[in-house]
Amino acid sequence: MKILHVALAACLAGGIAGPVLAQQEAPETSYTKTVEAEFDDVAFAVEQAITGEGLVIDLTSHVGDMLARTKQDVGGAKDLFVHASVFSFCSASISRQAMEADLANLQFCPYGIFVYETVEAPGQIVVGHRINPGSSMAGVNEMLTRIVDSALE
Repeated sequence: MKILHVALAACLAGGIAGPVLAQQEAPETSYTKTVEAEFDDVAFAVEQAITGEGLVIDLTSHVGDMLARTKQDVGGAKDLFVHASVFSFCSASISRQAMEADLANLQFCPYGIFVYETVEAPGQIVVGHRINPGSSMAGVNEMLTRIVDSALE
């Protein structure tokens, strides 16, 4: 038994187990693009790209305004965004495909596209979406990427 421990220690010290212990890269969690522009112009372009797909925006969450309004109430130390919004919507056809493949995909609907401008980088507008996991959500991810790309053309 002692010989086994010594052999294992020698292998570990020699790097044989290195690749086994190496961390894997985390998967991408969002798709984003950054442009130099006015926030309102980019937000309008995102709205147009969503409705251009025949979709209806259910809700526009003004996250930046909420964070600014509540900063002192929650002990916030700094301003985060100049502007930040999330557009929420759904697609009947693409959602049906995703949910027929896996009913649990309901948890990802409605889908959102975010648009923000940070205090640290004014004039740099970030537009993107969360990458939904699993092959059954590929159609949703493709739609969201298409909308982001279309808005910034």
